[in-house]
Amino acid sequence: MTIKSVTPEQTYELLQSGAVYVDVRSEQEFAEGHPPGALNVPIAHLGPGGMTPNPDFMSVIERAFGKNERLVVGCKAGGRSRRAAELLVRAGYTDVSDMTAGWEGSRDPFGRPLPGWSKRELPVEKGQPEGQRYEDVKQRQPK
Repeated sequence: MTIKSVTPEQTYELLQSGAVYVDVRSEQEFAEGHPPGALNVPIAHLGPGGMTPNPDFMSVIERAFGKNERLVVGCKAGGRSRRAAELLVRAGYTDVSDMTAGWEGSRDPFGRPLPGWSKRELPVEKGQPEGQRYEDVKQRQPK
């Protein structure tokens, strides 16, 4: 399977048609803002020494999401989401998209800025809504 690279606008359209946004940023980053309805599964945790890998990432993903669910993975600038998308595809997920510009934005191969979701005219949700928090996603049933 291949990973589809999508822009924030394409991600918005995918979400409107039923895809699920998996935010792989830390719980703190997620609370500061995310696409409405996003589900938080950190690929790494933010602690006093910086980012540390989440050893439960794939086990939570595999318990919470069906292999054929349409998933869009996003992070801050695209690095973590790309790693997460690769892990999902290797685990047998069949419909995985990576929002390459991330929440804040990144740069294209030529160094030009790519504004992320938060820098565009797209809806934003803040906090840790019930059902979307990492602790809640751990209890989610695959679709």
